[in-house]
Amino acid sequence: MLALDDEEHPVPEEMRPRFQELVAALVADDFQLARHSLDGVASLDTDTARFVEGQIAAYGASLAPPSDDVWQRSAYRWMDDHWEFVIDLSTVQEPVSDLALHAKLFGGPSGRIEVWSVHVP
Repeated sequence: MLALDDEEHPVPEEMRPRFQELVAALVADDFQLARHSLDGVASLDTDTARFVEGQIAAYGASLAPPSDDVWQRSAYRWMDDHWEFVIDLSTVQEPVSDLALHAKLFGGPSGRIEVWSVHVP
């Protein structure tokens, strides 16, 4: 169950596979999240996909599948009508990089995920 309070919480274990699949699409350079079968994940519009791709390129390291260590710092919180997630990303060089995925979740743990950014917070 996701909390509906103003506190920051760790990402629940049952939510992690959804974000791992989403990040796998980014690792495969699917920045629009359109080429992979991602149940409940909204595709990115062209401008947002270009922004995400540019932020990853500017970071200067290749993305890698999430290491187990990313979950120690990744978090979510309730934001009036959705949950806001910040998922730390792994790179080939760093198990936990400064780069993070920023996404909104609507409708509960199996609801729709919308990525709005990837950047260094």
